[in-house]
Amino acid sequence: MAGEKSGAITGNIVSSYLDTLYISPDERLSQLREFAEENHVPIILKDTESFLLMLLKLREPARILEIGTAVGYSASCFALACGCSVTTIEQDQDMYETAISNIRQFGLEDRIEVIRGDAAEKISELEGPFDMVFIDASKSHYKEFFDLALPLCSDDAVIVCDNVLMKGMTASDEYDTRKRYKTSIRRMREFLRYINEIEYADTSVLPVGDGISVTIIDRQ
Repeated sequence: MAGEKSGAITGNIVSSYLDTLYISPDERLSQLREFAEENHVPIILKDTESFLLMLLKLREPARILEIGTAVGYSASCFALACGCSVTTIEQDQDMYETAISNIRQFGLEDRIEVIRGDAAEKISELEGPFDMVFIDASKSHYKEFFDLALPLCSDDAVIVCDNVLMKGMTASDEYDTRKRYKTSIRRMREFLRYINEIEYADTSVLPVGDGISVTIIDRQ
């Protein structure tokens, strides 16, 4: 795919330059990122991480809900960055166990709760409010996750969704060269239209990493 680099959509030259500006916030995170990349485990891209850390500093959330734990990289990143507590949900058993191990190595088990199970079922069992929600799971279910998380949000919470441009496929069908992702593309487009039309929220879709949406709730 033209311009693709590790999921980034800004092109090889721009992505390579941005990578030179990246500074890992913690050596242990750097090692975990290296492990994830070597083992092809999807974690937040470097420019996405930099953006999210800046957002955390601006918003200072006390509680974060994450949907999609993977190896625990982003949850650990959030907890180390702003001293918040994180509740994160992971469906895959192997990923869940790896995340638990990594979080323990960081000494963050008191501030990060990892829940094993289907997010669509587990979200409804949680108690809010959460000041921030980070969705990075099955792309075709983003609207479902968003709607389930919304009642748990504080009145001025921010909801961030990762990979919303899906390596350019959301913007143009020509990037789906094998025509394998028609349903996911359609659902992502519907989701982005949906969150842009919510009356009590403001949404921006940004070409950071593989695309992120940032929705700021305003129910006050």
